Amino acid sequence: MRDRFSRLTMLSASLVLALSISATHLRAESMPSGPTNQACGSPAAIDDGWEIAPPDSVGMDGAQLCTIATRLAQRSTTVHSVVVVRHGKLVFEQYFPGYDQPWGQPDGQSEFTATTKHDMRSASKSVASLLVGIAIDRKLIAGTDEPVLKFFPDYAAVKQPGWDAITLRHLLTMSSGLKWDEARAWTDPKNDEPHLGFEPDPLGYVLSRPVAAPPDVLWTYNGGGTDLLGNIIERASKTSLEAFAREALFQPLGITDVEWKTYPRNGKIAAAAGLRLRPRDAAKIGQLVLNRGQWNGRQIVSADWIAQSVSPRFQAIGLFGSTLFYGYQWWMGRSLAGDREIRWVGAFGWGGQRIFVVPELDLVMMTTAAQYGQPNEGVAAIDILSNIVIPSVRDAH
Repeated sequence: MRDRFSRLTMLSASLVLALSISATHLRAESMPSGPTNQACGSPAAIDDGWEIAPPDSVGMDGAQLCTIATRLAQRSTTVHSVVVVRHGKLVFEQYFPGYDQPWGQPDGQSEFTATTKHDMRSASKSVASLLVGIAIDRKLIAGTDEPVLKFFPDYAAVKQPGWDAITLRHLLTMSSGLKWDEARAWTDPKNDEPHLGFEPDPLGYVLSRPVAAPPDVLWTYNGGGTDLLGNIIERASKTSLEAFAREALFQPLGITDVEWKTYPRNGKIAAAAGLRLRPRDAAKIGQLVLNRGQWNGRQIVSADWIAQSVSPRFQAIGLFGSTLFYGYQWWMGRSLAGDREIRWVGAFGWGGQRIFVVPELDLVMMTTAAQYGQPNEGVAAIDILSNIVIPSVRDAH
């Protein structure tokens, strides 16, 4: 999950991070937290398609949401944005300056606002899954049971035994059985993820990997499979992944300021990790899933695909203490809020990028952050969701 192609030395990063944490702490201490304070979470009025509403109008406690900055300061963590949506309305957003490692740009201190794009990192995988669903809806791809090798006849020479049984569904659920390891140190040559950016032909690298287990037997986190899915979309649609995404997904959602980065050494689209979005636009992705594929009454991706995508299919063994389930490039988990157990669906990206969809509360929350390589990355996001945002809901509808 550590899609880290823009990383500099950890020593310099640590020094800058320490400075940013201190600045965040000071800023949070001086920030008023009253519910009527316009600086505290009141969404900016920009023409991006969101209806804006105060928290109390959608059954949420604005004063409790205004404790988010203090909570982050207590955790001494670098979070860049928090966006909250309820009943389809944008009710809270807060942005924090701090250290960042943006893809293809120098590391350093950055300011973040409602109009600043941010790396989504591996949350890109969840968006890629939506694009696969749209391609299937449009009959560009017959279905998830299509063999992967059907789309890559030009790679027949590198095929390893067992590949004939691998389908798109196995790539979507990360159950292909490929020999693949992203859990090693970034500098370890046995870490497969860096090869996606460094190999002249990353698709050939993935397609030449040996099969360690039959499909549907072994769940292994695998960004290479997502890159294959991205290229399958390109081959089926006869256009680039970014162009297809803009036409089929982003334009219908009113998302105009978007990038999908390529690997700098080989120029190939980074389907698994390269998406950059404004946080408010990333929240639209969550709202689309919450609405079963609809946005403003328009069906962008079929409700059936959403249902398939967010159905638990595998225990995510080896990540996050194995407490999560995995669907079609989407995570499933739960929060304990008081005496209530609340289930959610999530898109996760390295460094603390999170999109949470909470169906039973009609709620979406997303965060961006710079917790790259930190032992507890993502903890701040789940803490805010479980201990502030969910408890701030004052009604059950």
